[in-house]
Amino acid sequence: MSLIYKMINTIEQYEELLAITELEERKEYFRYKMMAPFKEMWNLINVPIKAKQENGYDVLMATNMLGYADISNDKQLQQGLYILKDHNAYEMAEAAIQACIQNAIESGLKVNADEIKFGLYVADPDKLKLQKGYTGFGGIPGFITVNIFPNDYNIPKLPAVIAHEFHHNIRFSYFDWDHGNVTVGDYLVIEGLADSFAKELYGAEQLGPWVTSMDKDDLEYSIHVIGEALNIKGFAEVSSYMFGDEIAKQEGYEPVGLSFCAGYAVGFKVVQSFMMKHNKTIYETTLLSSDEIIHGSGLFS
Repeated sequence: MSLIYKMINTIEQYEELLAITELEERKEYFRYKMMAPFKEMWNLINVPIKAKQENGYDVLMATNMLGYADISNDKQLQQGLYILKDHNAYEMAEAAIQACIQNAIESGLKVNADEIKFGLYVADPDKLKLQKGYTGFGGIPGFITVNIFPNDYNIPKLPAVIAHEFHHNIRFSYFDWDHGNVTVGDYLVIEGLADSFAKELYGAEQLGPWVTSMDKDDLEYSIHVIGEALNIKGFAEVSSYMFGDEIAKQEGYEPVGLSFCAGYAVGFKVVQSFMMKHNKTIYETTLLSSDEIIHGSGLFS
């Protein structure tokens, strides 16, 4: 099995974007040049490249909501780009993709795609304050994006977040993601596996704040609350448990009394507990159903 990948040269694209002075032209460039490699991904999650009506929902609005820097914010874009280049983030990202592919091949895991396209984008640090300035998307096999406003905390963690998103590509090559029917239990396992894969490659200290920022008491409490909610379905409902109250309020979901990204921290604990209890590797665990992992973890019994 071979997995080919393609790094989209977003650094170059941003430099071209910044050279365009007219905002409407910039928007067109972002839509039709920068987002073109990911058109199929956006289609699959029902995001049009351009809205039919003025100021309608499209790829510009979606990326804004996902925490990308606004394309009209020259200062933020220039600053972000400067730090990314200064830290060789692009080369770092490519090395991480290569390591993930190598790992997948050696462990006999597949990604259901002809090639994996990777894009690195500048984030707005205010929008991603809780996430410490970075996040990613890997929910559709063949596509991985990371948006980051680089700082001393998140730059070293870039390879681990890429591994996290890469693992989603693997998991969703074996199990379907059903947006409307996903349960809290399913989502927990998806994220717990992704962080366990990142830990396997880069060590626990490189995991993001969605796993590391919770203290022991809060984790115990969150396990209890989430344990009662494992079968709750529907993306908005499930998101309240995964992302916690602060993000739920921002996104208009119902708060359920949980801290930032409680579901991620609990999911990681579930997968780690399962692996330790049953002496399984992350590669073996990746192929198991969420029910098997949840029940086998012993965390909620």
